[in-house]
Amino acid sequence: MIDIKNLTVRFTSGREVYTALENICLQIPTGSTCAVIGPSGCGKSTLLQVVAGILKTYEGNVRIAGEIVDPVRQSIGFMPQNYGLLPWKRVAENVRLGMKIKGRTSSADEQALQRLLQQLGIASLTERYPRELSGGQQQRVGLARAFGLRPDVLLMDEPFSALDAITREEMQDVFLSLWQREQVTTMLVTHYVEEALYLGQQIVILSANPGRVSQVLANPLFGGKA
Repeated sequence: MIDIKNLTVRFTSGREVYTALENICLQIPTGSTCAVIGPSGCGKSTLLQVVAGILKTYEGNVRIAGEIVDPVRQSIGFMPQNYGLLPWKRVAENVRLGMKIKGRTSSADEQALQRLLQQLGIASLTERYPRELSGGQQQRVGLARAFGLRPDVLLMDEPFSALDAITREEMQDVFLSLWQREQVTTMLVTHYVEEALYLGQQIVILSANPGRVSQVLANPLFGGKA
């Protein structure tokens, strides 16, 4: 479970203090998906950065499975908007990066990864560089790296926003298929309402800045095309 209590994030610029998030309280059950939507600048990406352990200066309490967020001890998958691939490394190296950091290099881990690459349709692309891939292919590599890590939590920051509409829908289906198999606790930031309805069992609506939880909705349309 992701448990967020009274989270407030402020940034200081010169003499000015800017409040990005204010008094966020949210619980995401283990093995579920949560879509976060709201207007631009409401702190959606900031919220993910706190849960990922990237942003450490805040007020309040954020825990994963009852423990304070610590990306060193916990396995946290993070997918940024630009896929986060290292351009100087081949697909195979990009995919295995997180696994190596976490010491998941056993033969069983490798076999599971090969099955994942086959499922994603990128097993034949492992010697290519990211620049040699289409946007959809890069996204599949990002998904392979995230799910290959077997994370406790998966955080996705508008991961499909740079894709064209047809490819975006295809990648939503690919993600949902992987999630249904792995059941990893997932937070997904999106500005597409249709995407939130399709991929989020729970939908969190943030208000304009400072970002506050406006509504938390259980989504009966999860997994079905709107």
